[in-house]
Amino acid sequence: MPVLNRIASYAEEMKGWRRYLHQHPELAFDCHNTAAWIAARLREIGVDEIHEGIAKTGIVAIINGKGPGPVIGLRADMDALPIEETTGAPHASTVPGKMHACGHDGHVTMLLGAAKYLAETRNFAGKVALIFQPAEEDGGGGQVMVQEGMMDRFGISQVYGIHNSPNVPFGHFQTTPGPLMASVDTAFVYLTGKGGHGATPHECVDPVVAVVGMVQAIQTIIPRNVYALDEAVISVTQIHTGTASNIIPEEAMFCATIRCFKPDVRALLKKRFYEIVEGHAAAYGVTARIDYDWGYPATINHEDQAEFAAEVAREISGAEAVNARSNREMGSEDFSYMLEACPGAYLFLGTGPGAGLHHSAFDFNDEASPVGASFFVRLVERAQPLA
Repeated sequence: MPVLNRIASYAEEMKGWRRYLHQHPELAFDCHNTAAWIAARLREIGVDEIHEGIAKTGIVAIINGKGPGPVIGLRADMDALPIEETTGAPHASTVPGKMHACGHDGHVTMLLGAAKYLAETRNFAGKVALIFQPAEEDGGGGQVMVQEGMMDRFGISQVYGIHNSPNVPFGHFQTTPGPLMASVDTAFVYLTGKGGHGATPHECVDPVVAVVGMVQAIQTIIPRNVYALDEAVISVTQIHTGTASNIIPEEAMFCATIRCFKPDVRALLKKRFYEIVEGHAAAYGVTARIDYDWGYPATINHEDQAEFAAEVAREISGAEAVNARSNREMGSEDFSYMLEACPGAYLFLGTGPGAGLHHSAFDFNDEASPVGASFFVRLVERAQPLA
């Protein structure tokens, strides 16, 4: 079953929606204009309820089916990134230093397209909860929506989301039961020694030597402490110290991103990180302060829902275009909090060749919007059929 004919007829309208959103990006929880624009489209579409102000700027809209039944949640994130756009497209960002470099404008468009069809046809039982979430990129808006009681308030019994995937063949779906995306933690380490002249290091306590030793030792955590089949990554991404060629600085800092799939591995990585930093600090005579940000948990699909979602995807794109046992991703997603709160699944939708996610030249492929909208619609109709 290809893209639904009725949704195909929305293609130009959906393109207009997406390009408007692309021109007007907003960050984190400050998606006030984006949320107001989405709410206006939802009123035009004719949904039954619009609940605003969840997690500051999030929205949950309800569409009632033609009979009694459960509530299925469909989620789209709507925040942008602090990146200066370089696409040169006619619909490029009009906001300096901000752009939709991850395709959340496309995610919103797919969900709005599905909402328009579902509000017209209502060929399902129960209700659909349309979740428009802020602050996926920074701030954990998904966690805040869950903490504010979204699942219980609207009686959501299962939840699904899609992320676009550039350079995956157009229209191909990828997912897997169990862990799909990694947890993400961030460690900031601040070292203090005793500065002085580079010609008299014996009179100093050198934080530069300490930071070099720590960074090298941290790279031994995974190969020497983590079981080889338990995937994990520690990448040191910043080192800052010093001001001149002949001065030993007083301070140094570094930070690292730490990712894995299992809670016990996550706890082990934190434990060993602290032990190495504190041990090396004592050895080098510096003091160390660690700010360890416990970030998004792993995105773990529920087995039944992942298999069901893959089955629906086959209806839309064909069996050969669905990988239901795809590789895990070391990226992270705060949809993980919704999957901790109730059963559901997350999928990737290929959008064909183009710049990668979080790149200044990225632009969502508008031809993918009807595909994603069709998937959401069939997911609802299959999950909650009329008697």
